[in-house]
Amino acid sequence: MPIVECKDIRKTYQQGDIEVHALRGVDLSVDKGGFIALAGPSGSGKTTLLNIIGGLDVCDEGSVLLDGDRVDELPASKLADMRLHKIGFIFQAYNLIPVLSAEENVEYVMLLQGVPADERRKRARSILDDVGLEDKYSRRPHELSGGQQQRVAVARAIVSNPSIVLADEPTANLDSETGKGLLEMMREMNEHKGVTFIFSTHDRMVMEHARRLVRLRDGQVVDDGNTAVQ
Repeated sequence: MPIVECKDIRKTYQQGDIEVHALRGVDLSVDKGGFIALAGPSGSGKTTLLNIIGGLDVCDEGSVLLDGDRVDELPASKLADMRLHKIGFIFQAYNLIPVLSAEENVEYVMLLQGVPADERRKRARSILDDVGLEDKYSRRPHELSGGQQQRVAVARAIVSNPSIVLADEPTANLDSETGKGLLEMMREMNEHKGVTFIFSTHDRMVMEHARRLVRLRDGQVVDDGNTAVQ
């Protein structure tokens, strides 16, 4: 059963006097438990599509269903609740909270969800151990390298076992060994816990780990994983 259904998604941005057609009638259906990569050159619409699926941006035309709810029609309060309880986000720019430690950043979503403090701490430390940051619990973002910050961001996104994780270039700032380890961990979550993953990526390794590869070009799907790109 689909967890995501996008129908005829269109999005245009105004940049000065120029109209940028980021998405031009995108249709995409993702089954629960999917592990898919959106690939394409810069400007192809990958990040815009992720943001619209997650309710961080709004399409100009079309419809977006996530787990049966029309994302594009939800009031702000229900949309915020959906993002809190169902969606894990991994941003290319990390979006960590500067004044919080790595452990506190990972705990933050669970804090908003009302998870008890002892359980938050246990789960945060366990996931930080899994991503190789067992000695960085108390470090703030400015005390971490770019790759370490990305690992904290990944840990924060998956620690609460969301229904779906939307990941924008999750391996962009990681060395190949760390990136491979994170992908394998996310694949394990996908296979054993049924968490759906949608990645946007330029990384060949992410494409190879994906079970479905969707290619975009100029705001359109040009390959759905079953047909060769012309």
